[in-house]
This record gives sequence, C-alpha cells and structure tokens, in this order.
Amino acid sequence: MNLSDFIPSGFTEEEFLILSASLTVVAIFFAIWYSLLVKDPSTKKTAEMAKLRDGLRKDYLTPRHRRSLTPASATFMRRVVDYFKLMKNDQAEKYAFSLSQAGKRTPEDLYRYLFFKLVSPLTGAAIAYLYIYVLKAVELPPLGQAFATISVTLFSAKLPDILLKNTIMKRHELIKKSLPDGLDLMVICTEAGLSLDAAFARVSKEMISAAPELSDELSLTSLELGFLPDRKKALNNLSARVDIQMMRSLVNALIQSEKFGTPLSQSLRVMSAELRHERLMKAEEKAAKLPAIMTVPMIVFILPPLIIVLLGPAVIRVIDNFINR
Repeated sequence: MNLSDFIPSGFTEEEFLILSASLTVVAIFFAIWYSLLVKDPSTKKTAEMAKLRDGLRKDYLTPRHRRSLTPASATFMRRVVDYFKLMKNDQAEKYAFSLSQAGKRTPEDLYRYLFFKLVSPLTGAAIAYLYIYVLKAVELPPLGQAFATISVTLFSAKLPDILLKNTIMKRHELIKKSLPDGLDLMVICTEAGLSLDAAFARVSKEMISAAPELSDELSLTSLELGFLPDRKKALNNLSARVDIQMMRSLVNALIQSEKFGTPLSQSLRVMSAELRHERLMKAEEKAAKLPAIMTVPMIVFILPPLIIVLLGPAVIRVIDNFINR
C-alpha cells in the first residue's frame, strides 16, 4: 500500500505533502494564538447582566396580562415545546426555578430543558428497543426484555432531572467554599461607606474570576435590590436560589440588620467569623474521620504486600528444604 493510493487525483506526492504540511502549520499557529488570548470573563458577565437587567425592567414594568414566556423568534426546540404546550404546564415554573438555581435563567435554557425532558424518554426507549429487540445484543427472556426496556425508558425520563440536580449541588458547593472570602470583601466595602447594593455589585465584580458562581448570584441580587419594591424579597430570593445553611444565615442577618438598624459591617464581620469557624470545624471533622476511612484500604492494599515481602523468603526457604529432603 503506497501513499499514492490515498492522494486525490490531480495531486502528486510532493504537492500533497506540501499542502498537508502547510495546513498543519496554519492549524498549529491558530491553536497557539487562541491559547495565548487573554480571556476576560467580565465582558461576557457584563453582557449577561445587562440583558438580565433589561428583562427585569420589562418584567416589572409590563402588565401581567401582556407578559409572554414565548420569545418572538422560533427555533425547532421552541416550536416543539409550544406544540405540546409544555410552557403552560404547572411544572414549567418549577423547572424555571430549578434552572435559576443552576445559574441558567434565560428563556432559551427553559425551552432547551423542556425539549430534552420530552425527547429523553423517547430516545432511551428507541435505543433500548434497537439494542434488545432488533440487534439482539443481549440474551434475555421476553419478560426480561420488557423489564429492561421499561427500566431504560424510566431512567432516561429521570436523566434530565438527575443532571440538573447534580449541577445545582456542584454550584452550591462552589458557592459555599467562596462565601467566607466574599463576606470579607463585603466587610471592607461596607466599612468604606458603601451601601448593601453597591457592596454586592463591587464584590461580584472583584470575584468574577475567582468565584464566578458567587459573583453571578451577588450581581443578580444587586439588580433585584434596585428593581424590586421590597428589599426583603430580593434577599429571600437569594436565599431560595442558593439553598445552603450559610446563605440562609447571611440573609437572615442582613434582613435583621436592615429591620433593626444595626451596623451592616458589624453583622457581616460576625457572619464571616462564623462561616470561617464552621469551615474549620468541617475540615477538622474530615481529618478526624481519616483514620477510620484509611483502615480498610490499608488492610486490603498495604497489609498483604507487607506480609508477602516479610514472610515470602522464609516460606520459600521452608518449601526448598522440604523438597530437598
């Protein structure tokens, strides 16, 4: 098999090698150029926040009977969702709230989720039917085939919910890790004379690279504090989106600070100290569990090789003595 068998007609071997080398050099150049680009996440975040601000303004200034969840431009997913009237379902608002907890708040995200929620069980059932009944890849009795098909279909139906729940849990865990640092910055901002709205906006801007999840939530809360007529509702929305104990304690402290007029910086400083102490206690708890967790791996993986190394030569010598006798 020669190189000429793979060369298109009209090209010689030299021309084909030159063309391939040139394309490779161009691809390497663009790869290096793209990797050296300075990517500023604040630009994308600023555009998203501006779009969200416009959406909040329209939502609160437009009468309720004129609001529409369906965008003007229709895509394939939107047409499918609108055809089955999934947006008018009572579960749509619940899914929208769950998506907001995962950091996905645009109408396109809701349309996309509802579309995959509809298509996922159909796709799973089709793949299971093709794999079990058509290709006959596994040998099962008729009852087992039906049970396997139904199980795959049910799992496919729950798969979007499982993935969404995992995304929410990972996002909350990242926010939990970065919240004490954010509170320290908020203490500095409030002691410098900034209000709660300005402190949220400033901290979200400063932490956009280190903690984009916390920055996103603080930016949205800053917008809601400016648009919503009740500031307590904006803080409660933050606690509902980030449903962790740290955030609930912070929101309660902020609400009490605004209600009773206590100094904001003092409340935030106390909260920051409590969160750091809680994080230290959890680290000590994990360290205390480490000996019990390491016992089984040490017995299974370390003790047998150690016994072999120590007793192996003696056992071999005893066997040789018995063989020689």
